[in-house]
Amino acid sequence: MDKNKIRIENLTVKADNTEILKNISLSIRQNEILSAIGPAGSGKTTFLRCLNRLIDTEEELSVQGSIKMDDKDIFSPQTDLSFIRRKISMVFAVPTPLPMSIRDNLRLGLRFQKRLSGININERIEKSLRAAFLWDEVKNRLHESAMKLSGGQQQRLCLARSLMVKPEVLLLDEPCSGLDPISTAEIEEALKNLKKEMTIILVTNNVKQASRTSDRTVFFLMGDLIEMGETGRIFTTPKDKRTSDYVSGRFG
Repeated sequence: MDKNKIRIENLTVKADNTEILKNISLSIRQNEILSAIGPAGSGKTTFLRCLNRLIDTEEELSVQGSIKMDDKDIFSPQTDLSFIRRKISMVFAVPTPLPMSIRDNLRLGLRFQKRLSGININERIEKSLRAAFLWDEVKNRLHESAMKLSGGQQQRLCLARSLMVKPEVLLLDEPCSGLDPISTAEIEEALKNLKKEMTIILVTNNVKQASRTSDRTVFFLMGDLIEMGETGRIFTTPKDKRTSDYVSGRFG
């Protein structure tokens, strides 16, 4: 039986009287890639931001329901936010390297580590860059500015930076939206390897990417969870006509 890493029950997010997410309940398995698909405005990014409590920064939003990771409520007042950010890392749609060296960008990924003693920084950097399929391209350029990298390299650097803290859950919000096919393929291959060590939740508007990469897929529409299941079934024999219409390109 697959172990559940995250369990979400009755998650509702509101902005004033508008529901962005409507009573969402689902479980996310350990060591799986779960894709979240749906047209713009369906609540996918809001869903992702709830998982590592980035939603806390949006004061106009209210959150109800529960999210538990390993049976621990991440919204509990007793939960250490830095603990959450160490365990649940995130890569955004637009690459966010800082104007410093490649090496220093990666060291920044350790900012949530309370203890650095015993960590071999150089080994951690090499392992993270290899996992992001970037090591061979930058191994002799670690002291150069990260801003000199191409867009695809910058996004893989951001992925490597997230991996520096050895997260248990990796969140990705449209990580390939502005990338060329080669960079996209490298990130997808990296994710397939990384799921051996962590749980991955991928928000994507590219249904082909979801079908290539994920084990299961969840379809959101206007804040509702319409359907969730094994990716092969979602894309071949969806149970809901709205899912069928979306994955076949009739809307969205």
